[in-house]
Amino acid sequence: MTTNPQADRHARTDSALLTTPFPSHARAQEVIDGVDLTGVRAVVTGGASGIGAETVRALAAAGAEVTVATRRPGSAEPLVKELAAAGGGGRVRVEALDLSDPASVDAFARAWRGPLDILVANAGIMALPTRTLTPGGWEMQLATNYLGHFALATGLYAALRDAGTARIVVVSSGAHLGVPFDFEDPHFARRPYDPWAAYGQSKSADVLFAVGARRWAADGITANALNPGYILTGLQRHLDDDTMRAFGVMDGEGNVKPLPYYKTPEQGAATSVLLAASPLLKGVTGRYFEDNQEARTVRGAEDRPGGVAAHALDPEAADRLWEYGIEALRAA
Repeated sequence: MTTNPQADRHARTDSALLTTPFPSHARAQEVIDGVDLTGVRAVVTGGASGIGAETVRALAAAGAEVTVATRRPGSAEPLVKELAAAGGGGRVRVEALDLSDPASVDAFARAWRGPLDILVANAGIMALPTRTLTPGGWEMQLATNYLGHFALATGLYAALRDAGTARIVVVSSGAHLGVPFDFEDPHFARRPYDPWAAYGQSKSADVLFAVGARRWAADGITANALNPGYILTGLQRHLDDDTMRAFGVMDGEGNVKPLPYYKTPEQGAATSVLLAASPLLKGVTGRYFEDNQEARTVRGAEDRPGGVAAHALDPEAADRLWEYGIEALRAA
């Protein structure tokens, strides 16, 4: 007996999942080895550090012209200088973008000229300890992780369409599994604020965004979401020491080190790069990947780790969220 017939009816069976030859801890460079991205133009949000920077490195090394879109442009200058000195790859430049500010997103989209082949929605924040709102009244994690990226993609729609075969890559998280999107109270105005519920909800929204983007398939635009895996990056900056110790990545003396199954940032960026540029993903849209493979659908609590929740693949919820996003931007 299924727990969500509506979602299950649309869920992909495990036998039909897309597989690739790349192992879970493959590096970003490995998944597009031999792919020539000369002439391809890409935008990577949050591309100044962590898995975003490794995504930029891999795409640029394959020949792509990459724009690093970041709230603090100065933070990306070391990466730009590093790649320019290395030579042999595509040009990398930096532009200011604050995803929590609709005016900043609008300015970025309006300033863009020409087609856009790849948009990697990578930037994000996690587990803000207290409920924080944007000036427009949006909960900050939802604003940054989902609404800002939705505004960016819709603002760049014409550029993506003009590319002919554009790809949108949305970095989600396994944190979405237990947290469906709450359409009645998405900004925690009435329910008690919980840092992890807010984060998980924003990541469910990211997967639903990729599903909802199927409306753009006729324009040659595909969109897929992913879980990069466990990686130590700046994403953990809002976690206190007790939480880091509970996760097992900080010892009693305050030293931070990954657990054996954690990935390096370069390994964590591999699935993003796979979705952005591998010919194996040509024409594929509305799916969720982890460890360089399409993830199985999870229905309710399971002992096995990983997978994608049925609530995040529900096309009706995706369409409802799309309309919610449009209305939220209109009201901004």
